Amino acid sequence: MLASDLLETLVKTADAMSDAQDPWWVISSAAVALHRVTPIEVGDVDLLMSVGDARRLMDKLGVAPIEDGEREMFRSTLFARWQTPPLVVEIMAGFHVATGAGWTEVLPRTRVPIIVQGRVVYMPDRVELAEMLRLFGRPKDLERVRLLTSQM
Repeated sequence: MLASDLLETLVKTADAMSDAQDPWWVISSAAVALHRVTPIEVGDVDLLMSVGDARRLMDKLGVAPIEDGEREMFRSTLFARWQTPPLVVEIMAGFHVATGAGWTEVLPRTRVPIIVQGRVVYMPDRVELAEMLRLFGRPKDLERVRLLTSQM
């Protein structure tokens, strides 16, 4: 069972993305939770989408892009935080992770729909999500991989 704050945030996210023109995904811990992995702590919802959809969404929600969205390990062409839902939604477009080979774009190949209170939310499949989390490589991501692959 998903926590009520996560459920409400996913419903608001799906509603906000209802007019998206391109594919979008929930990734990271929220996607692990959507795959019914337990126990998993979800502190925010990471939302990955195209730059065009991100611009339209930010305008629609009245959310300004954050110029310092680039961090040591991650960077996005557009990045913002939507703070209205119970959990913060991190809006990411043109999302990249730093690897030994340089900056690697994170763009899922799979798109699994799941119904959340009558809304459709998309996530990568389990195998691809595990690959993505391994690429991120932080201890919390590797623990998510362990949980995700042990509960298949």
